[in-house]
Amino acid sequence: MRTASSPVPAAVLAAPSSAAAVVKPPPRAAAPAANAAAVSTGRRDVLAGTGLAAVLLALGPACGAARAADDEYVSETKEVIGKVRSTINKDKSDPDVADAVAELRELSNSWVAKYRREKSLLGRPSFREMYSALNAVSGHYISFGPTAPIPAKRRARILEEMDTAEKALLRGR
Repeated sequence: MRTASSPVPAAVLAAPSSAAAVVKPPPRAAAPAANAAAVSTGRRDVLAGTGLAAVLLALGPACGAARAADDEYVSETKEVIGKVRSTINKDKSDPDVADAVAELRELSNSWVAKYRREKSLLGRPSFREMYSALNAVSGHYISFGPTAPIPAKRRARILEEMDTAEKALLRGR
């Protein structure tokens, strides 16, 4: 019990005085001895029987939706990886390099905007590596322009991060 200096009034801390305030479960009905094995009387029996099946059926659509969202994440991430590789391997004299960089920036911005809000993805190695690679690529093109070649050291780090992200995707991480 709390001391008298407690901010909670003593009336609240006191035990309930009326029996109406306390809710008790109804007593169990006694089963005949012949049907004792067929009657489930406890929580374990209910969960072991149809109760567990009902819970699993209720979770089924949620698990399926999560699996579909995960498949979408994997396919879109692979698409972004392919686009990054094709864009950073273009020669700076290629006339399509500026358009390819613009498409890459649009695709990477939409990928980041879509998946950075997903709490379930934030801890995944594939997300972390992909986010880092996209940040490096976007930062380079923002700072130096769409026709500036990516330096060899930065390109190697970006390609390594994308390889790591791909391996993590294959492992479901």
